[in-house]
Amino acid sequence: MKYMEMKGRSISRGVVEGEALVSRKPISFLGGVNREGVVVDRESDIYGKSIRDKILVFPTGKGSTVGSYVIYALGKRGILKGIVNRECEPIVATGAILGRIPLVDKVDISKIDTGDWIVLDGDRGIVKVYKRG
Repeated sequence: MKYMEMKGRSISRGVVEGEALVSRKPISFLGGVNREGVVVDRESDIYGKSIRDKILVFPTGKGSTVGSYVIYALGKRGILKGIVNRECEPIVATGAILGRIPLVDKVDISKIDTGDWIVLDGDRGIVKVYKRG
């Protein structure tokens, strides 16, 4: 299995692994993702997809500070496993830290595809990507 390791910046600690769900567009968690972890923003390139048990990969967050509480709730309920960003901003960082969701940014997310298997090490800021197929 083809594998690559990328060093980024640790934002929220913890180590998890799971399947990647990749959005090439910024995500707003307020109104963009529902309580069950389904992307409901019709403008999103992952509209209708569930983030449950996934490592969510997206460039950056957008929108209201209330998005932090949505991310926090997704973490507390065990829906969202981890986050990889190109550039993390305060809304996503706050929600991930409060919800204890491992998060690493400063990663070239163009090298990650939906379905890839990711080992996300938020303690060391390392993202290991195992390419499918």
